[in-house]
Amino acid sequence: MKILDWYIVKRYIGTFITMLALFVPIGIIVNLAEKIDKILLNEVPFSEVALYYLNFTIYFANLLFPLFLFLSVIWFTSKLANNTEVIAFLSSGVSFTRFLRPYLIGATVVCIGAFVLGTYLAPRANKGYNEFIFEYLKKGKKDRETQDVYRQIDEGDYIYVSNFTPSTKTGSNFTWEHFEGNTMTYKMSASRIKFNPKDTTYTLNKFKMREIGPYGDILHSKTKLDTVFNFDIDDLTPVEYIAETLNTPELKEFIAKERSRGSSYISRYEVTLQKRYSLPVAAYILTIIAVAVSAMKRRGGMGINLAFGIILAFIFIFFDKVFGTLAEQSDFPPLIAVWTPNILFAILAAYLLKNAKR
Repeated sequence: MKILDWYIVKRYIGTFITMLALFVPIGIIVNLAEKIDKILLNEVPFSEVALYYLNFTIYFANLLFPLFLFLSVIWFTSKLANNTEVIAFLSSGVSFTRFLRPYLIGATVVCIGAFVLGTYLAPRANKGYNEFIFEYLKKGKKDRETQDVYRQIDEGDYIYVSNFTPSTKTGSNFTWEHFEGNTMTYKMSASRIKFNPKDTTYTLNKFKMREIGPYGDILHSKTKLDTVFNFDIDDLTPVEYIAETLNTPELKEFIAKERSRGSSYISRYEVTLQKRYSLPVAAYILTIIAVAVSAMKRRGGMGINLAFGIILAFIFIFFDKVFGTLAEQSDFPPLIAVWTPNILFAILAAYLLKNAKR
């Protein structure tokens, strides 16, 4: 049976790579056709465009790899069934479960690669992909929170700026309040705060500070003050796509930091993290469904299997998007939202596999 295993594994991986090679260029052409006017209008250098589409390729492949994998398994398994190869395998005394084993081996290889891609390579590509969009294609549009930024930076420490300018790293009407328990012990304010990247200091204009004591308050004021704080302006106003640009260890650390600050985007970050674990599992589930659907020779041929597979794939994407958006826009738990499509399709996979064995 080792010959059969290698035969199916090679077809599994080879067809998947072929599917990527066919669809990724189509995605690039469609994306280029949509954005070519803005690229030419903004006179984007060719090197930047080439780097953008390299990042787009990684982004596109990582985003839709379960769909490509699903369709590729249906494709080559349907060809095996139409050539009566599946019947020959099963007629030799091989159980359907044993026939499924090389598919799971192939899924393991692909999923390990997809997990590494999604954990380390895709975040870097996503950063370049999104930065290109906001620099050249969405000029003037905000990529982060800039009005009324209010954050908890530590236990008992809260800051606020009425307006933030990312390009100059400056904020207006800055305040810092420090509490011990429920009691404010001091408050500082400035009309303007500017971060200096060279020496990681902050410049405060029209600085005022009030120390609140049991026997009276102490006031301090300076026209200009250069000082050091234990936060970075960019950490306080992260870009909208920040979660997509961090590798998994960095994302976990970032989520813990944002949770302590009381960020309102925790659900969005949690959805991104959970999807990095759920997509490889989805590949296993979709592989089982694809084999169960396409291993039987049908009167309509390969077209029937592909049509059924495409319908199931889009249903999976629909559930994935609906539950993901539900978690991001409400109090619905991100863990449940991300894994619900996998659970539903795992039940479907078990049902189809049971019928296929018969």
